[in-house]
Amino acid sequence: MKTKIDGIVPVMITPFTPENEIDWEGYERLIEWYLANGAEALFAVCQSSEMQLLSLAERRDLARFTVERVAGRVPVVASGHISDTPAGQREELAAVAATGIDGVVLVTNRLAGLNDGADVFRAHVEDLLSVLPSDLPVGLYECPAPFRRLLSEEEVSYCAQLGRFTFLKDVSCDLAVVKRRLELTRGTPLGINNANAAIAWPAMQAGASGFCGVMSNFHPDLYRWIQDHGADHPDLAEDLATFLVLAAMSEAFGYPKLAKHYHVRRGTFACDHSRVVPYDIHERFWALDVILDRMDQGAEHFRGRIAQAGLAAPKQRRHSA
Repeated sequence: MKTKIDGIVPVMITPFTPENEIDWEGYERLIEWYLANGAEALFAVCQSSEMQLLSLAERRDLARFTVERVAGRVPVVASGHISDTPAGQREELAAVAATGIDGVVLVTNRLAGLNDGADVFRAHVEDLLSVLPSDLPVGLYECPAPFRRLLSEEEVSYCAQLGRFTFLKDVSCDLAVVKRRLELTRGTPLGINNANAAIAWPAMQAGASGFCGVMSNFHPDLYRWIQDHGADHPDLAEDLATFLVLAAMSEAFGYPKLAKHYHVRRGTFACDHSRVVPYDIHERFWALDVILDRMDQGAEHFRGRIAQAGLAAPKQRRHSA
């Protein structure tokens, strides 16, 4: 279990054709875009991938395709953990685990309900770990859908001490919680990777292991820069952090279809069809293209300031499994 999942970890979207099939050519171009823009790992088959509306075969194939196209350049983790039944969860996680991924990610709201205690959580974790390869790193994801179930301190400590868990996508959106979790996991393999753009920079400063949020579908290179160089350029980092927070407010405007439209504009793929967001985002949220134009202008402004600071673009980090 040597693979470490940290740094800038984009949550991957799934492009579809107008016929509602996965656009594999577009997805391959998207993979290359992530890697060219500073991704240090990739999180496939997650909520941003619309996993709740993907068949098991589609979830399995997305994970396998990602692994094959990435070809070891960065680690690939995947989830696809959506079933309501223990048997269904064992089946879907085993199928995804067999695709060659570097880590399988368990969704916390599938492990226990909102009112269930740590005993229920532990029993379910132990059941699922029993069907997964013992040498496969395991992650945790506080996925907001169908409901957000945050881990208790007892549950975080339990997972950290097991030694099987290497990655927590933290969706607490609370810097104090992130800091407490960093204390609980110190000296263990479990890294805390924050998902919330509003606290991304202070969470990194506190010791969180990167960023795994939806805005990595727009400007992951800027998150990579602030992670790698922000401490050496505090004034620029503070200005950039403010931009990143304000840009992240656009998530409310029909994400993940908004991210798909952004990539259609870029030419990454041709269709912004979404199973999760079936409506026309331009009718519901006015002036979206103006917002995206301004977001791009802001991102370019900060890329220019970074270039003036004499810093090179982020380099891909090759991993060893």
